[in-house]
Amino acid sequence: MSIQLWENSSASQQYEIVQAKAFKSFLALSSCIIFLYINVVMLFTLRSKPVFSQTPRYILLYNLLFADTIQLALGQLLYILAAARVYMVRYVCLIITTITIITTGISPLNLAVMSLERYVAVCYPLRHASIITIRGTTTAVAVIWAICLVKQLISLLTLLFLETMPLHNLMQGFCAKHAIYHQKILEDFDSGFMYTVFVFVGVVIICSYFGVIISARSASTGKASANKALKTVLLHMFQLVLTLLSTLVTSIIAALHGKVDQITITRMYYVFFVFLVNLPRSLSCLIYGLRDQTIRSLLVQHLCFCLRHHMMPAGHLNKH
Repeated sequence: MSIQLWENSSASQQYEIVQAKAFKSFLALSSCIIFLYINVVMLFTLRSKPVFSQTPRYILLYNLLFADTIQLALGQLLYILAAARVYMVRYVCLIITTITIITTGISPLNLAVMSLERYVAVCYPLRHASIITIRGTTTAVAVIWAICLVKQLISLLTLLFLETMPLHNLMQGFCAKHAIYHQKILEDFDSGFMYTVFVFVGVVIICSYFGVIISARSASTGKASANKALKTVLLHMFQLVLTLLSTLVTSIIAALHGKVDQITITRMYYVFFVFLVNLPRSLSCLIYGLRDQTIRSLLVQHLCFCLRHHMMPAGHLNKH
């Protein structure tokens, strides 16, 4: 009798664990799908009018949103594969992690350029159009991508030179950056690059913030415009901090191994994934799409149209 009760209790506990895992996976997946949907509609919105492709700050916003959307999609793909316990071939994981690392470096550098654009708009309003040009903005975007591509190309060539395990082998664990770029020299190189980028971008954003504050105190600068720019630069700093924390998730989890139990690590990884990986990639649309009046009206219009289109009965669509 006692054995049967123990078996029933064990089965009940296992069922509750499976239910909890399924619920967490559902929350992570559903929230990511919603954010991906909004991001994609936002990307479409930023290409729906000529003014967006001819305005430097919208060009920068598109680049930031594009990089964030790629990270969000690939991160969710890896999460689904890990939750389903699907292992992939090493070279497929290499391609996915390489793209993720490249776009991870693009986001903070793009934030630095966006902060400088706001600084010039407030501090030099009469010269803004001549300083921040479309050609200069596209060149800055190209330089950002080139820096991240060259850095990752160096890491990739170093990996191919040092790697002893064939890349066509099936992985023994889940796909992650530390599972592919596991050599210490590559980890040190990646950490050094990212810390340098975050320090540089942090200095740029802080300098832009104080520059706008100084200009806001002068009589020649519009108070409303300066206050809006201050809030935007502060939001850039907030995004930068979240992005920095998202790059430290792997290090935090690795440091906790052996110090806390596996259940706690799994729960912390879930919280980190939702709030430090997904959330920073989803803030761009919420911050700029809702604050900018030009984008907001079109974004709401496109979102409502897409929702009506998907919810409309098939017979009604055929009539049109």
